[in-house]
Amino acid sequence: MSSASLIEPAVFRRYAGDQLLTLSKLVLETAFQPIVEVATGTVFGYETLMRGYDRIGFSDPLELLDQAAEAGQLLALEQMMAGRSLAKFATVPDFSSVTLFLNLDVRLIKDGDLIIERLVQHLGKLSIPPSSVCFELSERFDNTSVPEFAALITKLRKAGFKLAIDDFGVGHGEMKLLCDYQVDYLKIDRHFIDDMDKSPRKRHLVKNIVHIAHVLGTRVIAEGIETEAELMACREYGVDLVQGYFIARPTTILNELQPAFPHLAEIGRVRRSSQSLDEILIRKQIENLPAVYEHESIDTVFELFRRNPRQAFFPVLNANGEPRGVINEYHLKEYIYQPFGRDLLKNKVYERTISHFVDMAPIIGLDADAEELMSLFASMDNSDCIILTENMRYAGVVSAASLIKVISEKQLKIAQDQNPLTSLPGNRAISDFIQESGRDDDDPRFFCYCDFDHFKPFNDHYGFHVGDHAISLFAALLRRYFFSDDHFLGHVGGDDFFIGVRDWTREELTEILERLLSDFHDDVVTLYSQEEREAGRIKGHDRTGVERFFPLLRCSIGVLELPRGLLLDDGARIASSIAAVKAQAKDASTGLVFSVFGETN
Repeated sequence: MSSASLIEPAVFRRYAGDQLLTLSKLVLETAFQPIVEVATGTVFGYETLMRGYDRIGFSDPLELLDQAAEAGQLLALEQMMAGRSLAKFATVPDFSSVTLFLNLDVRLIKDGDLIIERLVQHLGKLSIPPSSVCFELSERFDNTSVPEFAALITKLRKAGFKLAIDDFGVGHGEMKLLCDYQVDYLKIDRHFIDDMDKSPRKRHLVKNIVHIAHVLGTRVIAEGIETEAELMACREYGVDLVQGYFIARPTTILNELQPAFPHLAEIGRVRRSSQSLDEILIRKQIENLPAVYEHESIDTVFELFRRNPRQAFFPVLNANGEPRGVINEYHLKEYIYQPFGRDLLKNKVYERTISHFVDMAPIIGLDADAEELMSLFASMDNSDCIILTENMRYAGVVSAASLIKVISEKQLKIAQDQNPLTSLPGNRAISDFIQESGRDDDDPRFFCYCDFDHFKPFNDHYGFHVGDHAISLFAALLRRYFFSDDHFLGHVGGDDFFIGVRDWTREELTEILERLLSDFHDDVVTLYSQEEREAGRIKGHDRTGVERFFPLLRCSIGVLELPRGLLLDDGARIASSIAAVKAQAKDASTGLVFSVFGETN
């Protein structure tokens, strides 16, 4: 090990500040860690991280930054690292379509004007728009306690930069920041993500943090994803973006960066392969309102309202096509109706730009369900619309009236899917229930597939009327034993039924299913003639047309269990496992077989 590779931090305290900065210039470099879209695995941006601090005796970047602050060199050090990060970022292929996340140390807020001025100059030389840079507001210190903080935030947004709250949940004043300032991203700290798939408390917190953020027009990033289960849990609870070792480790080598991650795309493949009913209906109701860009002149807004006199608001986007909120005409009326009002708005001294008038609006991806959109509307007073995004870019808006149409059409589709004989939900609803249950692992879940044995000869012999009576008998028994709102009953078709149960033990479910099978047998045998009941069999033709004797009608039930804590986002795999346990049940003497997903029998 060379003498320069490891120096005790105490030695630096005897160095002049200039020497600390000089040594840092020699050894420090920037690493990029990808931040990706949770649904597709496409890279959205990179967080820049410091590397090389250990070569000069520091255990972590914070220790080096503290030492630089003591030496009065923090501003120079941070500007040097920011310059290196931007220079490297400018060499990333298609850098204009991704975002660079930079940390903003609270101790530099007083130097905010100088930071912005130099950064804007640097960006101009590199042809990087400010909207491609996001400042992470570290919660290591209380940002809001610094007098210059509010003015700096206003200047950053006016300049077009994006803002993120870092380490949300473990630092100072995060809720104050979220309440009082318009931020683009909220980064949930690793503490809440670690093993969240095994912790109902963490999942509950993450789910509600995501909801609050989306209502306020803020997108959510989960930090420190290390397992597939954590990724799936984040996706299930509406997280927009993720970063962590499961996706990719930080790297200083540009050639190691890639635009997307196939292993994440594969995990999300099943969900994207078939659009949900909600997404189909929502896409039909999207209003493709024209948008204004925050860097455009105020005349652009006047012209847009002039061409669309019936429209009261328009979405506002940054240069990257990401929504920032909406601009309402009532904000401009006070100027329009004043003498020289429009001239006042365009006066450089008065400084009223589009960004000054932006109101927050709920923002969420197109893959959200209708109930989630309705919840966002209900949670946000006086909201004109919900802004929808696809791949994090503006896709359109839905108004309250449009959402009511979505909900009404969804209810109509569900009603149309019901079986006319039993009035139970059909295959679409069953598939949706299986898919949703696979993603919600708070409780054990049981999927029960019910199928009559020897129904064809019975139906052929006694006719469709009596066959339908047997099916109605079974449906009535289902409703007798499974009446809670937590239970799901479905009619696959013909003599096939489905039962979905949550939060029961296997013993409890076994007892009820055994009663169901016994009662059905007692009821259905009364439909046979006295002679056939006594004989315990009936003559009929099998599916190949061969005449033979068949036992009396019974029902077989195959039960697939998804244990608590198992997240599964693959409806096809679940359906395949249900089919396998159903076949086992038909061969069993009791007609009832349980199987745990993933376990071989």
